[in-house]
Amino acid sequence: MAHPFVHVELYTGDLAKAKEFYSKLFDWKLEDMPMPGGKNYTLIKVGEGTGGGMMTSPSADIPPHWLAYVGVEDIVASTKQAVSLGATIKHDIMDIEGAGKMSIITDPTGATLALWEARRDS
Repeated sequence: MAHPFVHVELYTGDLAKAKEFYSKLFDWKLEDMPMPGGKNYTLIKVGEGTGGGMMTSPSADIPPHWLAYVGVEDIVASTKQAVSLGATIKHDIMDIEGAGKMSIITDPTGATLALWEARRDS
């Protein structure tokens, strides 16, 4: 199976400004979702194609950036394989409640990428 890009996410220090800019530039439909700790996550609904989200960066030290997510079938095996091929783990595997699991890696060239295993409902 090909591993497509399944989500893109913006981390920013000014979420309100980003929402205004991107909704006007691309006519994206944005939907806020509450997160633990009183924060918001904004879903980007684009209709067809890969959607995404926006959120306030967890630290002022993190510059604004987009992070691409690639879908995988087995997050543990894919993360392990990435490391065996020279990647470093930036954020180890974590559960995203009700949605799936993710990890964030840095490839051997220094580029950062997220791996995503969607939750499989029984």
